Amino acid sequence: MNQDRSHALFTRAKDLIPGGVNSPVRAFKSVGGEPFFAQRAEGAYLYDVDGNRYVDYVGSWGPMIAGHAHPQVLTAVEKTMRDGLSFGVPNALEVTMAEAITSIVPSCEMVRMVNSGTEATLSAIRVARGATGRSRIIKFEGCYHGHGDSFLVKAGSGVMTLGLPNSPGVPAALADLTLTLPYNDFDAATRLFNDAGNEIAGLIIEPIVGNANCILPRDGYLQHLRELCTKHGTVLIFDEVMTGFRVALGGAQQRYGITPDLSTFGKIIGGGMPVGAYGGRRELMEQVAPSGPIYQAGTLSGNPVAMAAGLATLELIQAPGFHDALERNTHALCDGLEAAAHAAGIAFTTTRAPGMFGLYFRHGPVETFEDAKASDTDRFNTFFHAMLERGVYLAPSAFEAGFMSSAHGPAEIKHTLEAAQAAFGTL
Repeated sequence: MNQDRSHALFTRAKDLIPGGVNSPVRAFKSVGGEPFFAQRAEGAYLYDVDGNRYVDYVGSWGPMIAGHAHPQVLTAVEKTMRDGLSFGVPNALEVTMAEAITSIVPSCEMVRMVNSGTEATLSAIRVARGATGRSRIIKFEGCYHGHGDSFLVKAGSGVMTLGLPNSPGVPAALADLTLTLPYNDFDAATRLFNDAGNEIAGLIIEPIVGNANCILPRDGYLQHLRELCTKHGTVLIFDEVMTGFRVALGGAQQRYGITPDLSTFGKIIGGGMPVGAYGGRRELMEQVAPSGPIYQAGTLSGNPVAMAAGLATLELIQAPGFHDALERNTHALCDGLEAAAHAAGIAFTTTRAPGMFGLYFRHGPVETFEDAKASDTDRFNTFFHAMLERGVYLAPSAFEAGFMSSAHGPAEIKHTLEAAQAAFGTL
């Protein structure tokens, strides 16, 4: 596979951009080799600057649930941008987006748009602290909520990929305000709340962990956290930047029947444009400026072009049977991969929810962060490159979830499984 132009671009980039990339996992540092540079994308496929085509299971890390360059989304963007790219004053599409989110997600009585998932999670934590008058927060080992200082303690995703369990630049005093729990451990959560419940402003969690590959909650676990937070006056925050509108129309909170106090969103509500949002109970959100004293602002928040792309995407995914089809295709892919691996005598298991999945080179099940870390990352790295050579692009890290879109159909799944059969044969 020729990648001469990608190599030349990466050489130039490394002189000008840290690591040659604008987000760490893109550098292929954990899997080895050099990244390819995208030229264009359409449907389920990415095309690089050297003319290679890949079935894409990254999907811009989640936003492209309807596939790349969907005509309905592009039309909405083109129509909106003719009137201007940014105004710095309110626009009608912001209101329409707020109406859409609050109608789809019942726990969100009010919502504030921001520009990224990181902005959304940072803002939600600020609201929790401001509303409760407490300082400490709880996060979970292996969960990643953006690169805010409070979240880079035992984070997953790119932090774990690079072998950085904590990040330089995070003051110890701030890190001390972040308590961590093992995901899916009922007793540990109970003990922590019994010891420090009256000090905890908020608990933030990925209801399905997508940054230690893909770990699903044990039966009753999210409900247990809901009960602990209610008992101790702690704000329960669901980070649905990844799962929102993907694993069900109303996100993981709909799928598991839990009502968080605050939720954060991103990815899909921007349709591929930079976006984020946080929302929740009215009494909490009314404390955000200018309604209340908790300050948060953003020059480009509610950008009309991002709103147009997101609204078009939300319209697409509300089609009857959309998520059912997404779930069927996710199962078909994961079942096929497991069958191919087992036929080759390789220890391999998958986890999956509608439209997202995890790949682990180990025997299952995978229910905890420790389980995820026990996966054979060297074998994954070899598999990653074998699949890339055969035109299938998986996330370039053993600790990142994969994503399906409605554009991934039987032909793409067939190609992927044929590539996997050959790739497993090289391990």
